Amino acid sequence: MINEELLKILACPSCKEDVILKNDKIVCTKCGRRYPIKDDIPIMLVDEAESNETEK
Repeated sequence: MINEELLKILACPSCKEDVILKNDKIVCTKCGRRYPIKDDIPIMLVDEAESNETEK
């Protein structure tokens, strides 16, 4: 899936905070936006992210 070294240098494009890998998505540790991974490539675009409001 996603290389650990790549995950360490990625940041949320919206709030610039750290991200983690959770359930096949890259999740921001501050704002909670979830970015998809397609063909092992993280899609770090705010328009493609799922908002943290959908998770309840």
